[in-house]
Amino acid sequence: MKKMNVNQQRLWDSLMDMGKIGATEKGGVCRLALTDLDKQGRDLFVRWCREAGCSIRIDRMGNIFARRPGQDDSLPPVVMGSHLDTQPTGGKFDGIYGVLAGLEVIRSLNDHGIETRAPVEASVWTNEEGSRFPPAMVASGVFAGVFDLEYGLSRADLDGKTMGEELERIGYAGPDEVGGRPFKAFFEAHIEQGPILEDEGKQIGVVTDAQGQRWYEITLTGQESHAGPTPMARRRDALVGAARIVDRVNRIGLDNQPNACATVGLMQVFPNSRNVIPGQVFFTVDFRHPDAGVLAKMDQALREVSAAVAEELGLEMKFEQIWHSPPVPFDRDCVDSVRNAAESFGYSHRDIVSGAGHDACYIARVAPTSMVFVPCENGISHNEAENADPADLAAGCNVLLQAVLERAND
Repeated sequence: MKKMNVNQQRLWDSLMDMGKIGATEKGGVCRLALTDLDKQGRDLFVRWCREAGCSIRIDRMGNIFARRPGQDDSLPPVVMGSHLDTQPTGGKFDGIYGVLAGLEVIRSLNDHGIETRAPVEASVWTNEEGSRFPPAMVASGVFAGVFDLEYGLSRADLDGKTMGEELERIGYAGPDEVGGRPFKAFFEAHIEQGPILEDEGKQIGVVTDAQGQRWYEITLTGQESHAGPTPMARRRDALVGAARIVDRVNRIGLDNQPNACATVGLMQVFPNSRNVIPGQVFFTVDFRHPDAGVLAKMDQALREVSAAVAEELGLEMKFEQIWHSPPVPFDRDCVDSVRNAAESFGYSHRDIVSGAGHDACYIARVAPTSMVFVPCENGISHNEAENADPADLAAGCNVLLQAVLERAND
């Protein structure tokens, strides 16, 4: 098989151009799902793909598929991709690297005049982050049959706007059915979002598995009262209850090392006044672990401590697990394709488990799937300081290209 390199400068320039859409003062990106900025990013991606000779299809969840035809266009495509949306204080590489690496593979195939036996597609998956519309990976979840279409379109942000409404507003409520068509294989390139590759001096992470995740929403309700006249012993302070649970969430994570992660990342206090005892607190919990049994143990510990705190402080509690993504083993043949590609280029590499959720985790339920990781500076992601080396990004894209060629021509 002919080995070729992608255009490193073109890949970097594309990332920097896309990074201007939603650029923040600190050098990051805020491009929340289905906002006007997301539309601008989608429009740019679609334009670039059409200029590369691709046809475009969009499904009802707004997922975008840019197709480069194969010699036998009736064959299922080999698909690459990730997401365009970011966190509120996101960076220039999370998600979008996988999208533009897919486009760069297509551009490089064009440069070298390579025809693949099966068609090749670059994809964008809607609302991977789950920052605006929880839970995460909604649209790839609908594609894979984890969620039904009605559920996906009805997901609402904090202002009550639904995904369906916003897709219509920005013009990306496509006509195609969601899912129901085969992929020959799916590959997602991504920055690691952790420090392992950089710490070990490895250029490529061969992703074998992804951690399981559980997301929770908890509301504690006590009683608002004046901060001065109300005796301490008479208070039903919802924020005190939340603080105790938050501390215990952290302890659950520490008690289940190695590999466990436990985070409270969002909290809303009502009425949020400095001289009023908080009457209600809403907050989220994020648990992660690659072992389903340990994740279940963490779940049980959270339920028990939350119930105990609410009872002790006389609080009402609404406790809901809103999302559960079990640990994901990726397809061994696809993993081997990534590993073989890294070795063929002489890149230093290691097998690695993804600590984050990705669209690939859901696509793995319906297609042979794997991922390619590259290092990011200091392991920082979901942060405006997120950074990656152009040579590492190109190396990951070279691996992606070689893995896709292997799959598209077998």
